[in-house]
Amino acid sequence: MNILHLKYALEVEKTESITKAAKNLYVGQPNLSKAIKDLENTIGFNIFLRTPKGMTPTRRGREFLDQARTIVLKFDELESTYQPVKPTVQRFTISIPRASYISRAFTRFVQTLDPQKEIELNFFETNSIRAIDNILETECNLGVIRFHTSHEKYFLDLIREKSLQHREIWQFEYVLLLSKNHPLANSPTITYTDVLNYIEIVHGDLTIPMTQFTGSQTAQNLFSVSKRIFVYERGSQFDLLSNIPETYMWVSPIPADLADRYQLVQRKCKMDNWKFKDVLIYPVGYQLSSQDQVFITELFRCKDEVSSIRYN
Repeated sequence: MNILHLKYALEVEKTESITKAAKNLYVGQPNLSKAIKDLENTIGFNIFLRTPKGMTPTRRGREFLDQARTIVLKFDELESTYQPVKPTVQRFTISIPRASYISRAFTRFVQTLDPQKEIELNFFETNSIRAIDNILETECNLGVIRFHTSHEKYFLDLIREKSLQHREIWQFEYVLLLSKNHPLANSPTITYTDVLNYIEIVHGDLTIPMTQFTGSQTAQNLFSVSKRIFVYERGSQFDLLSNIPETYMWVSPIPADLADRYQLVQRKCKMDNWKFKDVLIYPVGYQLSSQDQVFITELFRCKDEVSSIRYN
């Protein structure tokens, strides 16, 4: 039994829902369900009745939660009394995929900081394996990983193996990012074969190749591109797309004003099984800081903004 599990149980009691409690706690729903079950196994009885209407405390569960509430209050009081003086330095570190909506969230997060205090931020744009390694090997406690849905089991098994917890941000389809002057920019429909004669821009340090596809679009077709430019930072991709109309790039949806700034358009392309997921990860038991929570709020706000864009 630990204080974190007691706090989890109290949040479930408050919301009467595993789903709502997981959202409020920034914890994956499966992880929260397991934590509650482990707590019940530890004390030897059910804390909650699981009904279609929600989570309701049992008689013994209500008595337990009353005592847990007292313990948590005392613990918080003790912690606040004896915790060290909070540093004035505003620190934040995260590893993410190269995604414009996440970069936008980070920018908005920075705008919330106090410019009169010291600021120390680390913003790593990298691949999913490196993002996981950064959490395990450095002081980075927060990350976002991206994977094709065919790789979901691999990555979920990996983060469990590495004692990380996760929260899905969203599932999306890649769109084509093109110059407004691209020959395909105004085509009524675009298929994958339509783009093969043009120059693809790709990030050069992806360590997990996306080769496990199903349906009519075969891996051979997906990787038959003969014209590619590999880049390693996002600024180059926008310069290339803007100034070389024959280029294109597969991206997660980007903010509309950013596309307009670089005179770009986002277009759907007829593809089979072209779905990806972005997932927030952090160590099991890690207590999200107030700055973490501010960033996460901005992250989901930016995700909602780009997910509402309609493409041709």
